[in-house]
Amino acid sequence: MLEFNLIIHCFFSTIQLLIGVLANGLILVVNGTELIKQRKMVPLALLLSCLAIARICLQSVIFYISLAIVLWIEVPLLIESFLIFMFVNELGLWFASWLGVFYCAKIAPIAHPLFFWLKMRISKLVPWLILGSLLHASILSVFLNKHMWVLSQQVVLGFFSPNATTQIKEMPTLQIAFLVRLSLPLLIFLVSALLVIFSLGRHTWQMRNMAMGTRVPSTGVHVRSLLSVLSFLVLCVSHYMTAALLSSQIFQLRSLMFLFCVWVFGSFPSGHSMILILGSPKLKQNAKELLLRGRCCK
Repeated sequence: MLEFNLIIHCFFSTIQLLIGVLANGLILVVNGTELIKQRKMVPLALLLSCLAIARICLQSVIFYISLAIVLWIEVPLLIESFLIFMFVNELGLWFASWLGVFYCAKIAPIAHPLFFWLKMRISKLVPWLILGSLLHASILSVFLNKHMWVLSQQVVLGFFSPNATTQIKEMPTLQIAFLVRLSLPLLIFLVSALLVIFSLGRHTWQMRNMAMGTRVPSTGVHVRSLLSVLSFLVLCVSHYMTAALLSSQIFQLRSLMFLFCVWVFGSFPSGHSMILILGSPKLKQNAKELLLRGRCCK
C-alpha cells in the first residue's frame, strides 16, 4: 500500500498537470482562434504558443516520471522519459527566456542605443529565436545523446541503487555539464527580468512622486507588472535550484524532500502560464469567453 506522502504527491502532481494543461491549452486555443480569424499570428502570440506546446509536453513528462517513481515503473522506460524531459525542459527554458527578453524590450524604458535597436527589431527576431532554440536543443540532444544517456542512466539508477553512480568517474562532470547547459537560458531570463523590475520600479516611484501622494491609475498597472515579473523570477530560480538538488542526488528516492523538490520543479511550467494569463488582459478576457462558451454549450 502506498504511503501517505506518496498519495499526497500523486494528488498534487495530478492537480499540477491539470492546471498546466488547462492554462497552456487556453493559450493555444486563444492564439489559434486569432490565427484563424486574422489569417496571421503576431510574434508574441507565436512565442506564447510555442512555449505552451513545450510546457504541455514538459508537464506530461514530469507527471509520468512522478508516477514512475511512485509506482516503480521499469528503469529503461524511466531513462527514456528522462531524455525526453531534458529536451523539452531546455526548449521551454529557452522560450521563456526569449519571452522575458521580449517583455524587457517592449516594457523597460532604457535609454541605450543597443536597447533601442532591440526594441525596434525584437518582433522580427522572434521567429528566428524560436527556430534557433529548436535547432540548438535538437543538435545538442543528437551530439550529446551518448553522454546524456549515461547521465540519465546513472541519475535514475543512482536513486534506485545508491552505489550505482560510483561505476562512472565522469558522473560529477556530466551533472555539472547538464546544469551549465541550462544556465545560459536562465541567465538571459534573469537579466531581462531584473531589467524590467528595476526600470518599472523606478518608473512607478517617479510617477508616485509626481502625483504628490494621489493615486495614479496607471501606477496599479505597473505594480501588477512588477508582481508578475517577480513571480516569474521566483518560479524560474526555484525551478533551476530544484533541478540542481535533484541531479545531485542528496535526497533519498520517494523521501518527503525528494517529492517536494519534484513538486516545486513542476510548478514553474504551470504557475508561469497561469500568471501569464492573469497578467494579460487580452488572454484573460479571451479565456473567460472560452470558458463561458463551454458552459453555455453544456
